[in-house]
Amino acid sequence: GNIEILNLDIKPGNILKVKGKIPVDTVGFSINLGCNSRDLALHFNPRFNENVIVCNSKCSDCWQTEHRDHHLSFYRGSTVKFFIEMLSDKFRVKLPDGHEVYFPNRHGYRKINYVSIHGGLKMISFRL
Repeated sequence: GNIEILNLDIKPGNILKVKGKIPVDTVGFSINLGCNSRDLALHFNPRFNENVIVCNSKCSDCWQTEHRDHHLSFYRGSTVKFFIEMLSDKFRVKLPDGHEVYFPNRHGYRKINYVSIHGGLKMISFRL
């Protein structure tokens, strides 16, 4: 299922906690933070078919340069928890095993008001 949340107020220092179950048949999912679906500061996209986590940003509906992290430490059929922290110049995503993925705040956003979750992640809880 897909979830979109508008009118959030995430600022540097805030941590978003996302907990969900990954279906056994999923190809992947994405957690997106930004201003809207066309302008994303962080696109966090684990891809099980490629065994990689892709992070990217989007500006005026155009994707930018992707960052690939090969530390895919969780798997289909598992329940996972991600901590996404907005820092002043980057995002820090803490994976279930404690590994951290960093991605720059390329747009220099001071506030995030849009979050969406797409694909194979069944939401259990979402906290800011």
